[in-house]
Amino acid sequence: MSDFSTDNNLLVQELLQERDELFQKLCRLQKINEDTLGGLEAQNKELSSEVAQKDQEIKKLTDQLAWFRQKYFSKSSEKFIKEDPNQRKLDFDGLEILPEEVTAVKEADKQIAEYERRKVVREKKKPVRLPIPEGLRREIEVIEPEGLQADWVRIGVEVTEILEHKPGELYVRRIERPKYAVKQAVNEVSVTGQPEQEDSSTIAVAAMPLLPLPRSNAGPSLLAELMMNKYYFHLPFYRQIAMLKMTGFHLPQSTLNGWFQGSSDLLRALYLRLKDIVLASDYIQVDESTVPVIDNEKHKTRKAYLWMVRSVMDDLVFFHYDKGSRSQKVVVDLLKDFKGAIQTDGYSAYSIYERKKGVLLLSCWAHSRRKFHESLQEDKNGAEYALEQIGKLYKVEQMADDQDLDFEQRSELRKRLAYPIMRAFEKWIVAYHPKAIPGGRMSKALSYTYNLFERLSRYHLDGRYLPDTNLAENAIRPLAVGRKGYLFCGNHDAAENAAIMYSLLGCCKASDVNPREWLTDVFSKIASYNANYNLDLSDLLPHIWKKSNKCQGFPKDSD
Repeated sequence: MSDFSTDNNLLVQELLQERDELFQKLCRLQKINEDTLGGLEAQNKELSSEVAQKDQEIKKLTDQLAWFRQKYFSKSSEKFIKEDPNQRKLDFDGLEILPEEVTAVKEADKQIAEYERRKVVREKKKPVRLPIPEGLRREIEVIEPEGLQADWVRIGVEVTEILEHKPGELYVRRIERPKYAVKQAVNEVSVTGQPEQEDSSTIAVAAMPLLPLPRSNAGPSLLAELMMNKYYFHLPFYRQIAMLKMTGFHLPQSTLNGWFQGSSDLLRALYLRLKDIVLASDYIQVDESTVPVIDNEKHKTRKAYLWMVRSVMDDLVFFHYDKGSRSQKVVVDLLKDFKGAIQTDGYSAYSIYERKKGVLLLSCWAHSRRKFHESLQEDKNGAEYALEQIGKLYKVEQMADDQDLDFEQRSELRKRLAYPIMRAFEKWIVAYHPKAIPGGRMSKALSYTYNLFERLSRYHLDGRYLPDTNLAENAIRPLAVGRKGYLFCGNHDAAENAAIMYSLLGCCKASDVNPREWLTDVFSKIASYNANYNLDLSDLLPHIWKKSNKCQGFPKDSD
């Protein structure tokens, strides 16, 4: 019996020991599993985050590629046409919008949708060749038939007019001023010989007319042609020298540079008068654009900036250059005394005018629309919705134009139709922004529009205000074309002179004045105006000059 008990005790001890070993092994395995599982979970989380990040990066790169393809290989038009007119509708789910706002927006949508733009019905005409203007000089060439007999009688004439071209021609304007003297003085001279000094009381000679550039043989028409070729046709001076050489006249580069500097100095006072008039208005648009300028110290070009200021109501424009700077200090100094409305893009330098008393800051819907247009490839549904809402704002402008509304009526129409749409659009931006890809084009478009929304919506306050700065960008276009023609300005002085010429030619275009005729006339008169302070220089500005001079309009297809 004792042996049996001993065996049982040994068996129990062995089982307990085996149990302990198995338990310890189980604990070790559980710890290993926990460590492995934790590591795998951490690794899985890390890999998932990395995959999501790479997916987002791939999406951004794909959108960038699509944007570049659109920019360089597709149409550049930003016109938006919905695929299905019934597809996009206002959706206020999840937005904190009041019932009366919903009613106002739906009523505005209804009126805009039901509005049919008035179109002028024109009879379709068969294309015909336009007649040659009567004012062109005719050189008559008569071709007689061969073999005429004496009994042939002329009964009529067949006339064919052909346009020909003669290259630019230089001619010499020779000024002769005859000298006159009384007979008694002439007799004395014939007896005694030439007098030592001419007496003005006995000698009469016409006064020499003031020339544009003293001690220079360049006439007004030649200076006007040189400036036109450079800043209207965007021809560098070396090409103009080659063109003049073909006519048999060699013009040294240094002489041409001197004429250019002298012409700019001659027009500088008129340019400053233009700036005063523009800055005295109460509604301007401001923008800036680049111009390459040679850095003589580093012997390479640097990116400089020309500022453009446009008086919307007066239709006048000027460019401003301040050592090529784009800093906020430039625009602050330029507009330090301005009072009124300033319309700009989203450049941060203009934000200081939000806090300036007497200034109302407006922004540009075209810039916002462009950013949504660029995000179509990334977020088609969201971008289309945004473009549709902005399109409704422009539809309101079409309604006002078609009905020939005055400024007050236009403002009332905007408050009734456009303002509710803008408020609903702002709330949609807030609700939709979390759904956009962080850092993507859609996210940037939403942020840009939301940050400027107060400025964007203020145009409804006054019927004079425009929803965008397209006219300002149109005024900058010649500068962009010129950059591709003459490539750069030689120094800061040349860039400042370019600002003078672009300002005055821009006013010619805005006033529909032929710049060649205007420059020729101004170069012939400006010296007299600069010498006589009783004359008002503003009389020579294109919009006033046009009233007292019959001239051809500005060439329409100049750009």
